[in-house]
Parts: sequence; C-alpha cells; structure tokens
Amino acid sequence: MRLAILALLAFATPLAAQQNRRTANDGNVVLDGIPELPERIAQRLNRYQNIRSASFGDWAGEGAGLYVVTRFGDVPQVHHVAGPGAARRQLTFFTEPVSGVSRRPGGTELLFSMDEGGSEFFQLFLLDPATGDARRLTDGTSRNGAAVWSDDGGKLAYQSTRRNGRSNDVWVLHDPGDTTSARLVFQAPDGAFWAASDWSPDGNRLLLVQYVSITDSRIHLLDLETGAVEHVAGGELAPANYAGVSPTFSADGAGIFLATDSEGEFRQLGYLDLETARMTFVSGDIPWDVEGFALSDDGSRGAFVVNENGISALYLMDPAALQYRRVDSLPVGLIGGLSFSPDGRRLAMTLNTARTPSDVFVLELGRTPFAYGALARWTTSEVGGLQTDEFVQPDIIAYATFDAVEGRRRTIPAFIHRPDTTGAHPVIIYIHGGPESQYRPGFSGTFQYWVNELGAAVIAPNVRGSAGYGKSYVKLDNGAKREDSVRDIGALLNWIQAQPDLDPDRIAVYGGSYGGYMVLASLTHYSERLAAGVDIVGISNFVTFLENTQDYRRDLRRPEYGDERDPRMRAFLDSISPNRQAQRIRVPLFVAQGQNDPRVPVTESEQIVRAVRDAGQDVWYMNALNEGHGFRKKENRDLFDQITVLFFERHLIGEREVSRR
Repeated sequence: MRLAILALLAFATPLAAQQNRRTANDGNVVLDGIPELPERIAQRLNRYQNIRSASFGDWAGEGAGLYVVTRFGDVPQVHHVAGPGAARRQLTFFTEPVSGVSRRPGGTELLFSMDEGGSEFFQLFLLDPATGDARRLTDGTSRNGAAVWSDDGGKLAYQSTRRNGRSNDVWVLHDPGDTTSARLVFQAPDGAFWAASDWSPDGNRLLLVQYVSITDSRIHLLDLETGAVEHVAGGELAPANYAGVSPTFSADGAGIFLATDSEGEFRQLGYLDLETARMTFVSGDIPWDVEGFALSDDGSRGAFVVNENGISALYLMDPAALQYRRVDSLPVGLIGGLSFSPDGRRLAMTLNTARTPSDVFVLELGRTPFAYGALARWTTSEVGGLQTDEFVQPDIIAYATFDAVEGRRRTIPAFIHRPDTTGAHPVIIYIHGGPESQYRPGFSGTFQYWVNELGAAVIAPNVRGSAGYGKSYVKLDNGAKREDSVRDIGALLNWIQAQPDLDPDRIAVYGGSYGGYMVLASLTHYSERLAAGVDIVGISNFVTFLENTQDYRRDLRRPEYGDERDPRMRAFLDSISPNRQAQRIRVPLFVAQGQNDPRVPVTESEQIVRAVRDAGQDVWYMNALNEGHGFRKKENRDLFDQITVLFFERHLIGEREVSRR
C-alpha cells in the first residue's frame, strides 16, 4: 500500500508539485491541493451523514419474514427482518458492500454478489443464514452477475466474463453445491453483452437478453438440451428497447411478459405468445415507461411500476385477463424491488420519497388480482435525528432551450429545490450520469444540506439524452450531437438569470461519471458564467476513455459516444474533450476519483487535473485507493462530502454568508 501511495503522490506537473498533498482514512485516500478541513464542517454534516436506508432483498419463506440490505457499519450488508417494525438482524459482516440478494427457491440459502475495492468484478456467494457461512460460487477473477435461479432452485444461470475477460457469456451452475458443475451454455460474440433473464417453468429453456444499446436490445430463447438459440423479439432492422424490464415466462411457459418501446416512444408492458409470435400490449394507454414488473409464483397476480415524469406509479395486473388497475394509496416517490410473497398475498417493495430514505414496505393483497389493503412499513431507517418532514420538496419545471420541435422551442425538464428563505440564492446545478439515465426526486441528505445549511438552490436538469422522456429524446445527444446537451446547460443558465430568487453570479456545476464530463464541458464553454465545478469520476477525453475502459463494456459505449476507431469520429471526440480545452476552464475545480474504477479509469481524472493545473487554474484532487466508480465506503463518502462543502463555501457561497449562517 505504501508504494502505491508514493506512486500516486509522484503524479504531478511542476505546478502540481507545489500543491499540499497528504493521505487520509488510514492511507486509503490521497488528497492533493485540498486545504485542511475545519472541524465545524464535520460537526454540521454529522447528522446528514448518519442517515441510513434499507432496500428489499427477498422473502425469507412463508411466514419467515424477509431480507433487506442496509448499513449499520461502513458498508451495506444483509439483514433479516421478522415482521413490520421488527429489529434488523445482521447476517453478513464483510468489509465490502453486499448486493443482489435472492433466496434459493425451495430452500433457505441466500445468493448475493460482492466485489473488492469497487472493481466491479463481482463474485457470487451462497450464504447459509443459520450459520453465517458463505462460500464463493464463481472463479474469483472474472466479472459475474445477472444471476437467476431455476424455479426449483436446482440450477443457477449467470452472466460471466470468465471465458476471455471481454465477452459477457451465459453460464449455468448445475449444482450450486459443486462449483465445478458450472458450464458455459451460451458463448457471446467477442465483446458482446448477453444475460439470462428467466428460466422456463420446466427448467429446460432460458430467456436471453442481448444488449446492444439503450435503444437496441433483443430477446432470444435458449434450449438447454439442444443448445439451439431462437430469436424472439427485436433486431437490427427494427431496433427497440427490450431491456428495461427483465423478460419473464408466464406460469405455463407459453409466453413471456416484457416491456418494449417497439410500438412508440415509451416502453409498454406486453405479453408475447411464443407459439404464434403475437404480441398483446397491456399498458398501451399509459404514455410513460414501464420500469419494473413482478409475477407471483403461481402466475395469478402481476404488478408493474411506471415512471411518470420521474415519479413512480404502481399498478396491479391480472395476468389472465391482461388488465391492470392503479394503486392510489402509496406515498408520492420512487418504487423498486417489487416481489410477491410465496403465497402471492403480499407485495414487497422499496419506497423512497423526498422526505424519507429508502425503506421496505409490504402491501397486503385481497382475494382478487386488483384487491389490496393496508401498506405496512417493515423498516424505519434512522435519519440522524433530523426533522425530515421539514425537508424541502422539489418542484418540477421546464425551461426553453436553443432548438425547436414542430415550430416551438424545445423544453428541458428539471427539478428545483429552493431554500425557504428570501433573497437571491447561490445555485448548484446537479447533472446526472449515464448519459442514458434520469434525475428523479428521491431522498437526498446531500441536497438537503446544501439547501438548508448552505442556503443554495439545487437544480437537477434532465438534459437531452436522458431516459424517461421517450426514445427520440434519448437519441438527441448521440455521436456528433454530443455538445447539444452541454448547450442545454447554457439554456439553464439563461433561465436562472431570469429568476429573481436565484443569483446568476454564484452558480456551480456538479456531476459524476458522464455528469462529470458535463461539468468539465460546461466549464470549458461557460466559465465566465460559472463560479466553480465538482467533477466525480468524470470523462475528460472520449478517446482515451473508450480505449481504457474495461474490455467487457467498451462495445456497449460506442453506440452512445461514437466509435473512436473511425478516424473522423476520433478527431471529433478528441476535439470536444475537456482536457483538450483546459485553458478555457477559468474557475476553481474539485476532481474526485476512485483508483480502481473499471468504467472511467483513474487516468481520466489524472489528465484533467494535470491539464487544468498546467493552464494555471486551481484544482483540488481526491483519489480513494480502495474505491471504484464512486464512493461506497462511508468514511470515504463522508470525507468527500466534507471537502465538497468546504469547496462550495470558499468558491460559491462566500465567506461573509458562511459566517452569517
């Protein structure tokens, strides 16, 4: 570890050599050019940083409670909850975060995944909840995920790069008690991304999803006895998205439930008859994306979630009649992790609102598919003693941008969190990653701190290229249109200038991953209108990013960003990359990175820090040696938040206002 730290500290230009460099968190974090942190910041942030959350893992069996993933120490672990409001009993005690929990059908063992140091080379483990013993099922070196149990729990299908490190193949563990029983059942083309989504009821077939891009995925059926692969839906001639919801066999295996935008702008829930190839759409009259689906074990009940302008809506479904009805009694927020209890009489979910962190709830169901009763809260996560019912709730806005649609100015959707005080407030623009993602108004202790303690307004735009607003909107930033999304930020700056309660002279941009690129690009285009920028694991050069991102994901990014192997596209990507325009960044910059990041390699942050410093501008740089694409360990996240607050105090809020607050 000492040699690694010394090597990282040696990375410096002549100007960077003058920076203040030190380590933190037992040597796991390198801080370069970052001032000492005042104790008062840690004290004020303390309650916000001790907010917990819980997400649904799986049912523990009939009448045996359920499993959740929550954090009592440094990272999330598996816990058992016996009933509504019961104590959370911890079952795993690893130093790395645990995710992807599912109970083996017909048994008690728990499957989960875990990586090391944020590398995202996930391994699959099987846990005996009675003894706490866990054993690894995968090889320890490849990347594994998308694990699916057969209905009888006898076999496990999963995705793995085990064969060559580049291709995402499908493997089957024929006996989970014997790791040598793993067999390659589908060999993907070089660099391609394939995964199993469901087993047929008889265990002889697998549904496979081939992911090409967010607008192009395909469904296939693999016969495990013959090895034959049958194309079921999607294709190059009529590209559509079939990957938003895992395709699922009906109870009789005669058809599959899926969601696709093949017939319009949004993903509709449909049923595909495998014999006739006839598709029947269920949610065709809902003009938003279906994003979650669950089917009861006996196939008599269904449920799905719709993303309605960033807010989740839950619907119960009758799979036989292919009819649905909305559930109106839920809090306004975000819903995930749908799962019917083994007897089909209850529906578990994870709920998150602007004023409550994620927690596990269970909806009681009636005798008929549309009947439901009370919603029971099974976990109540601690919120650091804060009065979260007083937290600011965001407003939905839409601002005009530079281009037009059918003769009218295009509008960009956004969410704004406004402080409950008078005067012109400083502004933090939060730009999501992806880019095919979407900001949604969930619980954020970070946003609430910025609003309540710093007095800043927070605006989260869903610029072109964001998901959730139709497939045409997703495509608006592809390839040579990349900087059109940056122009949407310029239009937001215009909107801010026209608001009497917002200060156009105090605006910062903040974002991670692709959002980090957007921060850097915004600084190169609009430095004269911005006060500061925070870039977390951001892309600084598209060519070097595509060349250095992990092999298993490179081909997945080229449809979005462009193929750097094409000379013309390579020249274009290089020309718009922020590190080639570093001299145009004329405001303070804070860059944060994880050393083990497999998506956006550490070299992306190193080169932008070097380039901006060479141009004479101040840069703070944080590199966590035990993290990957972001900070999952609490002590690292806490440190990052504290540095961010100090950065905003110095470069956005102003000393006079900080002392006043």
